[in-house]
Amino acid sequence: MPKRFDLRHFFFTKALSLPLSAFSSKKAFRLLPFAFCLIAAASCSRNPDMQEPGDSKLQGEWRQDSVPAQKSLVTYSLYDIKFSCDSFLLKISTVSKVNYGADTCMSKGHWDEYVRGTYSQRQDTLHIKGQFCNADGSYKNEQGCFRFGDYEEYFKVHQQGDSLIRFVSTSNVIPINAHLIKRTSCIPKPL
Repeated sequence: MPKRFDLRHFFFTKALSLPLSAFSSKKAFRLLPFAFCLIAAASCSRNPDMQEPGDSKLQGEWRQDSVPAQKSLVTYSLYDIKFSCDSFLLKISTVSKVNYGADTCMSKGHWDEYVRGTYSQRQDTLHIKGQFCNADGSYKNEQGCFRFGDYEEYFKVHQQGDSLIRFVSTSNVIPINAHLIKRTSCIPKPL
């Protein structure tokens, strides 16, 4: 197997093995930014041009219809999740018996929030990372209602059948029991 040429290894073994008298301190100082640029360039990698395929068992639209003891809870959220290749769109529908703020946002105790982003799965752990957005998927600014900015969550995924799945959040005690609404397959799109 041919040995791969590594620029970092070459620089450190050859340049550092030269006697100190071979360089004056001014010349060595001038080479320092060049050396840093070479090391930084060697460690960079290109982003992919296409979407990743994602997990085929998750592809489609999933809906949570209720939560355990829903009638006795003061506030609860129901989730609709759409997985498309390595991307997701999450709709969080919250119901509250308590008025947390202006009714223009709360709409008498019922409101929706949206998150879009990408996910990855390692064994039974699903990691979703995205940003809060508007209903049409556009960027949500700070002046709008509710949460904005980054959203990140880890779930333990328990497949309970072909059309039932349980997402157990690492930061919430109420699991998301979702059923399949529509199965889709991944058709990767260019990024």
